[in-house]
Amino acid sequence: MEKLKNASAWGELEALAPLVKRKHMRDMFEQDDTRAERYSLESSGIFLDYSKNRVNDEVMTQLFALAEQRNVKQKINDMFSGQAINTTENRAVLHTALRNFSNKPVLVDGKDVVPEVKATLQKMEAFTQAIHSGEHTGFTGKAIDTVVSIGIGGSFLGPKIVTESLKPYQKTGIKVIFVANVDGCHIHDVLQSVDVETTLFVMSSKSFSTQETLQNTLSAKDWFLSKGTQQTDIAKHFVAVSSNVKAAVAFGMAEENVFPMADWVGGRYSLWSAIGLPICLSLGFAHFRSILQGAYDMDVHFQNAPFEENMPVILAMLGIWYRNFLGAQSHALLPYYHYLRGFPAYVQQLDMESNGKSTTLNGLTVDYGCGPIIWGSEGTNGQHSFYQLIHQSNLPIPVDFMFPVKVPNQNETHHNMLASNCFGQAQALMQGKTFDECLADLADTELSEKEKQVLANHKTMPGNNPSNTLVFEQLDPKTLGALIALYEHKVLVQGCIWGLNSFDQWGVELGKVLGNQVLDMIDGKSDLSSADSSTQQLIKRFTS
Repeated sequence: MEKLKNASAWGELEALAPLVKRKHMRDMFEQDDTRAERYSLESSGIFLDYSKNRVNDEVMTQLFALAEQRNVKQKINDMFSGQAINTTENRAVLHTALRNFSNKPVLVDGKDVVPEVKATLQKMEAFTQAIHSGEHTGFTGKAIDTVVSIGIGGSFLGPKIVTESLKPYQKTGIKVIFVANVDGCHIHDVLQSVDVETTLFVMSSKSFSTQETLQNTLSAKDWFLSKGTQQTDIAKHFVAVSSNVKAAVAFGMAEENVFPMADWVGGRYSLWSAIGLPICLSLGFAHFRSILQGAYDMDVHFQNAPFEENMPVILAMLGIWYRNFLGAQSHALLPYYHYLRGFPAYVQQLDMESNGKSTTLNGLTVDYGCGPIIWGSEGTNGQHSFYQLIHQSNLPIPVDFMFPVKVPNQNETHHNMLASNCFGQAQALMQGKTFDECLADLADTELSEKEKQVLANHKTMPGNNPSNTLVFEQLDPKTLGALIALYEHKVLVQGCIWGLNSFDQWGVELGKVLGNQVLDMIDGKSDLSSADSSTQQLIKRFTS
């Protein structure tokens, strides 16, 4: 593939950028009363209004042309068909096969993986039913009422955010607690709060050797055995999601309670796999299956819709426009729904771990911006803190607003206020407030003319700040599945445009390797001399 900047559409977009910078979205809306309708679409239970973006038809045409020239359609087909698009690790990328409701075979090295996926789902369903029905009990015969899920990265964040987001769908009588931090304070506090007779530990580690996960699991095991239990009781209270069955059995787990993970499932894309077992235990298997169905619906839309009507492609290309042509360095996610408050952190890992790269697939150093900083929090809280930056800074910060029309236990006064804040903030970011409007507001005050002028300058907001608004009828399991898949596919498209491998994470791996080396130094297993002077100083200060 030719260099990105050599693509003809790239040159066209570079020429359009200074022209668009001089235009204000207020004027765009005034000049086109069909803008909102034309720049909106709906798929998989999600309505997207992208009319409040600093684009026109000419820009959108060239963005879609860039997607064509960068072979985005081929990349989509390669992923869904099981090609090894994770080139640095020579692996297929098939989280989509985990939610494949088409019954069509998906081949990896000539083998259909669909039967394996179905078998794992059946195993998850059976175990979930055994826990919920009380058939699977603890070592004293009492039913399990607490699950402690131990993981790190995607194997922790995915299940945690999903269960938080779907709190209204959680089953009564069972509580799921998530532990990731290797800081001993966390696992200590959790163990102090649970009952040894009624607690199940789910350890999620593909290798069964991830440092943080293994240490937290070993601490849980020590605690469990300190309560007068026997080694044989471990099988009742510990299960694993892992490819290393041998290590799990040696730990004391029953072989039938080890749930497999395939090599072609990356951590940040793994909630659809057996990593989702805590989701099943929290919500019930039927709701987990609905999450898969929603993601599958978005997969079908992504594969089949033309770029001009393709929600992931539209969001991705708008992001390319801001990152590469209008100078944006970050992107904010602002859910106006309390239970969805953790979603920005989920997308933060998904996006930044995938496209936080500076080397292309053919080994060249990029000379253009790639993955933006992803950040955000629930909207109403943000309005009283970081929205100030979005409204009045001199950097463009694209925003995604998210809002459910219906919420559980809906209070009309509260929800109307929430809607007015969400839609009002999107409007305010777009239209801003001019100096003359601010000055007019001060006309009847006792301030001097000079003071009015100064204060009006401070109050002026340029507007023209871009945003997308995603509205859904309600955040049920199916819609959440579609929403997560939407952002997964956005990341794929942007990685394809930038020529990146969005599915490795060598920066994460380096930290793990060096961390293990430093741990050996702290434990006295290796000499300090191989470390730099700063690291030596810190280790000596810690161990003295």
